[in-house]
Amino acid sequence: MRPIKEKKKRLDLLLKRLIDLFCSFLGLIVLSPLILILFLLIWFKLGWPVFFIQERPGRNGKTFKMIKFRTMTNAHDTKGNLLTDQMRTSKLGRIIRKNSLDELPELFNVLIGNMSLVGPRPLLTKYLPYFNNREKKRHDMKPGITGLAQINGRNLLEWDERLEMDVKYVENFSIWLDIKILLLTGFNVIRHKDVLAVSSEFIPDFDDYRKNQLKKKSFGN
Repeated sequence: MRPIKEKKKRLDLLLKRLIDLFCSFLGLIVLSPLILILFLLIWFKLGWPVFFIQERPGRNGKTFKMIKFRTMTNAHDTKGNLLTDQMRTSKLGRIIRKNSLDELPELFNVLIGNMSLVGPRPLLTKYLPYFNNREKKRHDMKPGITGLAQINGRNLLEWDERLEMDVKYVENFSIWLDIKILLLTGFNVIRHKDVLAVSSEFIPDFDDYRKNQLKKKSFGN
């Protein structure tokens, strides 16, 4: 029975990659006018660079460069330190984030194979030491533009809930689950459901969250 399940999973992963290739290629072509308009708007309003490129952990924790549209200014305080995300996020940036348009360049990541349309969202590399053994399973598959957590609360979820959703996706992966997630993602984007223009206004960084959890446990003991 197990070899049959393993064979099915391999076939599903192959089909997943073919869907990723087809949809990302088609998406980049169909959406190229919108991508060009956003490119020019960001260039005019925020200046160069237009793209926000950052290393993120991918499958098996191997880092890759994720590309998104830039939504923040480079504003600094008098000491040369960057201002908070809330203060640097422009009006244009908030509109772009509200409509999830900042994610469009990630189609290129999907096309070249370091991301998938569906999978656990790629988080920051600084979070890697703070995942427990179960949470590390989220890196058993490629990160995605959308995922199970994104259709079940997105950034409104507590970190523990969000990471558990990621692991459940990996454990229960199937093509049909991917299709369901993609359809619900499209529905949520249209309704602007569970979208935070600046998530850091409400959600602490995961490393800080986990450190606080450990402090509470130590204090309780």
